[in-house]
Amino acid sequence: MNQGKIIKSQFKTACWLPDQHSQTLFPTLFRRQIPLALTEEILELPDGDFVELSWTPSTESGPIIALFHGLEGSVESGYAQGVLNVVRDLGWQGVLMHFRTCGKKGNRLPRWYHSGDSPDIDYFIEFLKARYPERPLGAFGVSLGGNALLKYLGEKGDNSPLSAAMAVSVPFDLANTAEHLTTGFSRIYQRHLIRLVRKKVLAKHREMPLPMDLEAFNQARTFYHVDNMAAKLHGFDSADDYYEKASARQFLKTIKVPTLVLHSENDPFMTQAAIPNQSELSTDVTLELTQSGGHVGFVYGINPLKPKYWIDKRFREFFSKVVI
Repeated sequence: MNQGKIIKSQFKTACWLPDQHSQTLFPTLFRRQIPLALTEEILELPDGDFVELSWTPSTESGPIIALFHGLEGSVESGYAQGVLNVVRDLGWQGVLMHFRTCGKKGNRLPRWYHSGDSPDIDYFIEFLKARYPERPLGAFGVSLGGNALLKYLGEKGDNSPLSAAMAVSVPFDLANTAEHLTTGFSRIYQRHLIRLVRKKVLAKHREMPLPMDLEAFNQARTFYHVDNMAAKLHGFDSADDYYEKASARQFLKTIKVPTLVLHSENDPFMTQAAIPNQSELSTDVTLELTQSGGHVGFVYGINPLKPKYWIDKRFREFFSKVVI
């Protein structure tokens, strides 16, 4: 039976960031902002809503790389800036699609975004292909954005115009992630992220009354409760229905685009039980596993004043080989 590959990564964690939590928190708290010259664009969606795009400077030729951020991320996120700078250095063009409500403007419909928003990705990729029919397209997704990207790839199969894709720290099994974030130190991440989501949703409700119990939503302390109350706004019956239908793990077998998935075995957002095995991967998928690295961390190097990021390194290596 043909299967994908699981490879042991050569990544070695920085000795000054020895565990999964320091690896996870350092880039968020201390990664330096890198100035980027960006052009903003609004992409209208078929349902009357829109997403905001951030483009690096135009190039006449070469690949275009589409980026998809994580929960409450944006073009300001350190990992996005790092990859966009690599894209620029390669002489390519990058464009980040902000999921609904994650740009500078609130969206128009009574919903926001979620891990299964592959239809928006599909529309965006087709938009890029129509505008630039002669240029290779690649895609890069992180965490929630990586889950949605892998779901899109599995749904499209042979019909995606992408030449290659990369995903990092994907919550392959959303139920596993929701459960694990209620335990130990991981509850700190849950509390912080729910606070961000709650602030955004309550602000949206002031502009557009949402068909949900806002008092109960304001009291929600776990992602399961948040997802359960938001499920119907996003077309699902419940949190359990959402987790079952939106988790990327089930879509890995039908991916037909060369795809690299970078993941740490000590990711504090999920247990190792969420990591797919080789039989679940299509022949076009390579799963690179590190022993450490945390969630969207992967920091290495001996000098804390000059940290290096494995995500950037592997992005450059992978796409330089497969997307041209």
